[in-house]
Amino acid sequence: MTVAVQPLKQYLHTLADELPDTATTDEALYHLVLRREIEAGLADSEARRTRPIEEIMQRYGMHE
Repeated sequence: MTVAVQPLKQYLHTLADELPDTATTDEALYHLVLRREIEAGLADSEARRTRPIEEIMQRYGMHE
């Protein structure tokens, strides 16, 4: 499954337009880091570098 990701430059323009005028640098960075982490997760998923949810739940003693 390939997910289309908005090009970074376009994303930055969109982010600048959507953030309130009072937004802080930390708020902008939060959104950039979030995007980076999501892209990394999608890349891991596409490369099959993931673990089944059942395995993770068992590892941490979680039950459905």
